[in-house]
Amino acid sequence: MFGDLMGMMGKLKETQEKVAATKERLHTVMVDEKSNDGLLSVTLTANREIKEIKIDDCLLNDKEQLEDYLIITLNKAIEKATKVNEAEISAVAKEGMPNIPGMDMFQ
Repeated sequence: MFGDLMGMMGKLKETQEKVAATKERLHTVMVDEKSNDGLLSVTLTANREIKEIKIDDCLLNDKEQLEDYLIITLNKAIEKATKVNEAEISAVAKEGMPNIPGMDMFQ
């Protein structure tokens, strides 16, 4: 019994380390998003850190339009980055979780 418990504890620690390594790796996974007409583009990491924003010069003449473009495009990019982040973290966590009846947290 204690051997099983020690094995599970070791597996959980290993999983925690893999999750931490995955979070670190996600700093290098880039997510790109563009406005529908391509006038604005943003690049985020999968950890939702903004890396680049490109704005077409024509948007610089209309502050309100630029603000709208930024909000819409950034929100879409954040949503996409969040999905990538959650899928990666979930896959690593699920892989390392011991099979405990009634503990189907990642299904």
